[in-house]
Amino acid sequence: MNWFTQILSISIFNLRAIPERKGSALSAAFGIAGVVLVLTAVLAIAEGFKKSVTATGAPDVAVVLRSGSDSEMNSGLSRDETRVISDAPGIARGKRGPLTSAELFVIIDLPKRSTGTSANVPLRGVGENAYDVRGNIVLREGRFFEAGKNELIVGTGAARAFAGLEVGKSIKIGPNTWQVVGLFTADGGIAESEIWTDASVLQPAYNRGDTFQSVYAKLNSPGSFNEFKDALSLNPQLKTKVERLNEFYAAQTTMVSEFISKIGVTIASLMACGALFGALNTMYGAVSARTREISTLRALGFGSGPVIISVLAESVVLALIGGVLGAGIAWLAFDGYQASTLNWATFSQVTFAFAVTPQLLVQAILWSIVLGLLGGIFPAIRAARLPIAAALRET
Repeated sequence: MNWFTQILSISIFNLRAIPERKGSALSAAFGIAGVVLVLTAVLAIAEGFKKSVTATGAPDVAVVLRSGSDSEMNSGLSRDETRVISDAPGIARGKRGPLTSAELFVIIDLPKRSTGTSANVPLRGVGENAYDVRGNIVLREGRFFEAGKNELIVGTGAARAFAGLEVGKSIKIGPNTWQVVGLFTADGGIAESEIWTDASVLQPAYNRGDTFQSVYAKLNSPGSFNEFKDALSLNPQLKTKVERLNEFYAAQTTMVSEFISKIGVTIASLMACGALFGALNTMYGAVSARTREISTLRALGFGSGPVIISVLAESVVLALIGGVLGAGIAWLAFDGYQASTLNWATFSQVTFAFAVTPQLLVQAILWSIVLGLLGGIFPAIRAARLPIAAALRET
């Protein structure tokens, strides 16, 4: 108990002395706050992107592409093939028959609201069951498009990022003029970055004949996936690739999210080096300023262990203050912030919101504590090794 009492006594003494060195203490705390802020902000991009992907598609929704395709861009299916797919076992049924949607995927150029520069936006032609297949499409404004007409409904993310997509506006796409009639959400998923229209109207507009690129299917249950996949794989009329929709999008976007995460960690690590030197300088200065005090405590019988731990405690407290400050600013400034990035699989823009999650905040604060420990360990050892007699003679 005497050892713990020594630690407590010296630690309280050190913490009470922080206001006397508020300049250097604030410098160290703000340096670590900057590291935490940057790390949290960049990783919030990756978290938001992942959240957008995981919100796309339930496990009971499957997507069918041509065998060998890694995205809808290089896939192709004939109408006869889409009919065979719709007749496969395991597919749920609605009022209009099997819940499947044969779809087209076209990339168009639209100007960004923020800069006016053009960027790629996905224009998707869907079947009449597309809303029931996805299950998370909610109309927020206007109405759904009518079959056979040059009408569009726009995801809220696309409408927010690109000009000319307000409900009631007309927009020139390809050879035709289209009317924006509705605005929809999709639980924050990738569909909110898209523009939807009737596939039968999009086919002639882009000279696609009677072909499609994918078939989306609502299954009876998640457990029906293998039955559905095996039926298509064994059918000699088809050469297809079948995946769960959420796994399909996760595979397409893994490279982007990992790249963002690596960039964030790299930048934060470089900044952490600067913050670490700041913390070291602060703690060395604190030890130097209290050389006689520490030596006096040692002469009175306080052990080197309690001295080391007390200096580390002071360093961790300063780092924790900086960590909480940086995490708080990141949460207030970036949580829910709307942005867009390029989906490398389709070379089109994906809109999403930064997500500063509780797990991310805890991770950032733990990062600050590690910096505090690293910044305090060497000054703490120096304090414990001070020659008592020589230090007491210092003025």
